[in-house]
Amino acid sequence: MNFYDSERMTDLLKPHGYQLDDNEDDADLIVLNTCHIREKAVEKTYSELGRIRDKIKARKAITGKRSIVAVAGCVAQAQGKEIMKRSPWVDIVVGPQSYQNLPELIAKVDPINKNKNINIDFPIIPKFDQLNAKIEERGPSAFLTIQEGCDKFCTFCVVPYTRGAEYSRPLKSIIDEAKKLIDVGVKEITLLGQNVNAWSSKGLDNLNWGLGRLIDELSKFDELKFIRYTTSHPLDMDIELIKSHRDNKKLMPYLHLPVQSGSDNVLKLMNRKHTSKDYLKIIEKIRDYNPEIAISGDFIVGFPGETDKDHMSTLSLIKQVNYAHAYSFKYSKRPGTPGSVFPNHIDEDIKNFRLYEVQELLRSQQLSFNKKTINSIIKVLVLKKGKKKNQYIGRSPFNQSVYLSSKNENLIGSFIDLNITEAFQNSLTGNILLDF
Repeated sequence: MNFYDSERMTDLLKPHGYQLDDNEDDADLIVLNTCHIREKAVEKTYSELGRIRDKIKARKAITGKRSIVAVAGCVAQAQGKEIMKRSPWVDIVVGPQSYQNLPELIAKVDPINKNKNINIDFPIIPKFDQLNAKIEERGPSAFLTIQEGCDKFCTFCVVPYTRGAEYSRPLKSIIDEAKKLIDVGVKEITLLGQNVNAWSSKGLDNLNWGLGRLIDELSKFDELKFIRYTTSHPLDMDIELIKSHRDNKKLMPYLHLPVQSGSDNVLKLMNRKHTSKDYLKIIEKIRDYNPEIAISGDFIVGFPGETDKDHMSTLSLIKQVNYAHAYSFKYSKRPGTPGSVFPNHIDEDIKNFRLYEVQELLRSQQLSFNKKTINSIIKVLVLKKGKKKNQYIGRSPFNQSVYLSSKNENLIGSFIDLNITEAFQNSLTGNILLDF
């Protein structure tokens, strides 16, 4: 979602004379778009700000000009005043629900009086109603946010406090932006939301539509070939969406469905509102409708109160699901969340060992899934050029990175059939069946 927000900020700034600069030493404006989901990301924000401060000083010494510095995103939302206190050279702090006001905030910056501009409001008018800037370029694949915020209040998570309550973008707004993306050459769209499958809106027939109906509507665009979505919550996985994975050929056979733990005790402490059995039933149902689907997930290891038995339950669930891919992290205490004040926090050494066991199991499953594709024919969307001569990088329907070689200079944006020849931990290699 931060990638999407960064792209939209770029769209907003271009009409005001800004363009992207690969060299931040020369930049008139530096926007640091931040994440607050884990402690490491917050620490990185302040580290980056220190580095940016030195860049600003160096530029001013050479040219006499000072870069404007803006901090956007969820760290801005959660720690706006702290940012200004620790990094007083920052000019603007803007939250993820208010970045549509960035051009206005930039115009108010006064480098002489060093006034500070903070906008971390949750506006009454949703930001999407004000994001009408022209989309000039994207590439063959693009993100499209359709839902933001969360009402689930998992005890480890900051999202309800930094992104706000669940909000579903209206159907027309989504369709209009999808048209703009398609008009600039986008052929694959990934629908985004903190709980993307909680999306609902009044449909074209005036009935309430869920994500499955939205995907079916978007698939009517002939130029749009691949549709994906992330991230889902088990509680919002309805039968209509599951059927879409069987019936809609443009919806990719990949589902990211976080569970966080395989222990019912830990799931209850996390306030996940589902059990491990509930989750496994959903996975079984999905595979009944589409046996080829790749399942991905998230795991938090070492949540307060997690016992060795709880940890073994997580390993057991992973074995039962057999993931194609998954993310796993040590529990990170986030200020303001209920979990941060829970008793029985887990020792770091124990967390490290449990994370190692989880990741080793997940790695073996991912490699095994990738190897199953060897000697198969897969349709791949070519996204960009690789580092090697004549090398391209694409993405498979199962969300794998795929490397291929071709002397053709115009493959980006093409859909090609590849014979997969090699499989690695995080990627595949293939040969084009018919090079052109």
